[in-house]
Amino acid sequence: MKPPLPSRIKRRHFRIVSSALLSLALLGAPSVSRTQSLEVTGRIQLTGTASSRTVDPSEAVVWLARLGDSTETHTSRSPLRLQLVQKNKSFSPHVLVVSVGAPVEFPNHDPFFHNVFSLFEGKRFDLGLYEAGSSRTVIFDREGISYIFCNIHPEMSAVVVALRTPCYGISDRKGMIAIPNVAPGRYEMHVWDERALPEDLIALTRTLVISESAHSLGVLRLPEQRSVLLSHKNKYGQDYETPTPNWPVYVHP
Repeated sequence: MKPPLPSRIKRRHFRIVSSALLSLALLGAPSVSRTQSLEVTGRIQLTGTASSRTVDPSEAVVWLARLGDSTETHTSRSPLRLQLVQKNKSFSPHVLVVSVGAPVEFPNHDPFFHNVFSLFEGKRFDLGLYEAGSSRTVIFDREGISYIFCNIHPEMSAVVVALRTPCYGISDRKGMIAIPNVAPGRYEMHVWDERALPEDLIALTRTLVISESAHSLGVLRLPEQRSVLLSHKNKYGQDYETPTPNWPVYVHP
């Protein structure tokens, strides 16, 4: 016995709608190979002997800039709050990667004054003298490498790398690099390390194609030519003066 006509019409309508939705889903669904995000890996190897310390290949930065008719969205990988903390006469972290346009806070957690500045490449600024417990903020609106110093303490240094791509990685103490969420495509690879000379870093720049079968950068060998603590002048272009122990800037409360 056949079901009543209204029931047959409803079933037929359901089958038609289901088939149509399935066809639309199949037509609109991009292939896995075009949308899959990959993790690009590599390893930094320092080959020079510029210093007597134990070789530590950490804090090298590798980034990938998309080439061609890119549909890459430059989504920031920066956390909501970026800081270069001043404590124990040092910056933490020593190397910070940010997206172009990101604000970075410079809180002073030491019990004395600091004067943070950067006059070399990248973003140029001078935060002036500010006391313990206070903070200043800089917007890194220019792509490039900013070398950060303190005008009072010559031993303090840090680096801010401002990038327009979210595809970057920072090497760990074993030299390992991991760049997450990289879409397949053509890229230009760039490498930066504080211990390498600019010409050696430029020589490592190359074009590569990232795919499911090729997403390893291999071993990137960096000739270590200079110490991490670069020799530098103060913000006036002069040598640092030897601090007077009793000068109020240096007195602990």
